[in-house]
Amino acid sequence: MTEFAHCFLLVFGQLAAGGFFALSRLPFHDIERGFYKSTAAVYLASGAVLVLGQLALLGRSSTDVSASATLEVVLWLAMLVSGAVYLSSLWGDPYRRRAIAYVATVLLAFLAVVTSALRYSPGPPFSVESLLYPLSFLVSALLLGATATGMLLGHWYLIDVGMPLGPLIRIWQLYRTSLLVQLGTLATCVLALYVAGTTPTTIAVQSLWGPYQSLFWTRLAVGPIAALGIAWMIWRTLAIPQTMAATGLFYVAILSTVVGEFLGRFLLFRTSLPL
Repeated sequence: MTEFAHCFLLVFGQLAAGGFFALSRLPFHDIERGFYKSTAAVYLASGAVLVLGQLALLGRSSTDVSASATLEVVLWLAMLVSGAVYLSSLWGDPYRRRAIAYVATVLLAFLAVVTSALRYSPGPPFSVESLLYPLSFLVSALLLGATATGMLLGHWYLIDVGMPLGPLIRIWQLYRTSLLVQLGTLATCVLALYVAGTTPTTIAVQSLWGPYQSLFWTRLAVGPIAALGIAWMIWRTLAIPQTMAATGLFYVAILSTVVGEFLGRFLLFRTSLPL
């Protein structure tokens, strides 16, 4: 049960990691400071959910806590601290502190996601698993962050009606690219892990054509495949341009992405595959 809960908590951490990274795609001086304050607070709260959940799971664990589990919690906690420093720096103009805190937050989030991914890898170090598991986790984080940031930024256009369309287009481009990268990553994971993975991984991939076939295809259909259609509709609304409609579509996109990622974490729990 502990691993079951941990798999689903990871979505909150990936959202925080991808969200903080997505902020780097936006022009800081072209958007009111309030957007960065509210958005960073959302991602900080999401990361806090993961850390609090992990600490609760560690407290309930009946076995000795592994070094990797401890390192994972420490990295996520460090990301929260640096994220809080970044958020506080948005009041006033401590440029140096803000830059250092932001870079530290993104780097710590990257390391935390990689550490979380490697906990599920059944392969030895320097195996194909040790490469593909972190890659898949990072791509999922990027997709979650791009989708959530697009939705939150779209709301800001209702507040600042004179804001240029460029920032929303840039975050849409990140969303579209992350979808395409995720589809390629999922296909690569399935093929590479089946061909070059360890025996447990190969058996797990075979289960995708057996007992978990329906779950696997549902994960693809609800997640990246459906989201590609939504991405196309967002682009068409931005071409009008109609930011309110685009924001509504980002609402649908975040629903599709989150459900797809939760299905992916359920596959992770059942098969240990990073899908």
